[in-house]
Amino acid sequence: MMFFKFNTVTKAIAAAVIFSGLISQAETAYEIKTSEGTIKVKTYDDKAPITSKNFKLYVEDKFYDDTIFHRVIPGFMIQGGGMKEDMSEKKTRAPIENEAKKDLKNKRGTLAMARTSEINSATSQFFINLVDNEFLDHKSTSQFGYAVFGEVTEGMDVVDKIAKVKTSNKGMHSDVPVKPVRILSVRLAETSKADGKVSDNKTSESKKAEEKKETKPKKEK
Repeated sequence: MMFFKFNTVTKAIAAAVIFSGLISQAETAYEIKTSEGTIKVKTYDDKAPITSKNFKLYVEDKFYDDTIFHRVIPGFMIQGGGMKEDMSEKKTRAPIENEAKKDLKNKRGTLAMARTSEINSATSQFFINLVDNEFLDHKSTSQFGYAVFGEVTEGMDVVDKIAKVKTSNKGMHSDVPVKPVRILSVRLAETSKADGKVSDNKTSESKKAEEKKETKPKKEK
């Protein structure tokens, strides 16, 4: 099992959040352009400042360009933000502190950080919940959750489209789209305020959620 030092990085990001003025700005909007269409999202800069700032730093570095959604599980989530088409992992920044909170739920359409079994191991990879995944929510220090830091504001139809692609195993990786689902770019939207809420309507995929309770988003190694 890999363990990481994150205190220095966490403190640096927290300081950057304060001095950049993002504490007073509740949310930031982004456009995720994929090979299947555009997904618009917003981050919770006030509720998850460290994670939101971390995401922004990767966006500013254009880190997500030409990565893929490498893990797709219908009725559960789609995961991406760190792997190339050849399934090699991009070099990331140091891991950040896990900001999972009881009031930030892994509901359908929310963005959360993928990680290993080590609580504070998230770097660049994120996932979008396809259903309400309550078993990923933060319960306590002994049942630490997966940190939610934003939500889809437009383009859940694109997310659902990605969820339906054919998948297979590729080397040591499972649930990999047969035809790569590329993240072409992630950029700040023209406005810094994201409007709209993702629909709370459930789909038939919700019924499959229970079948995935033993599966959790994990950062690929």
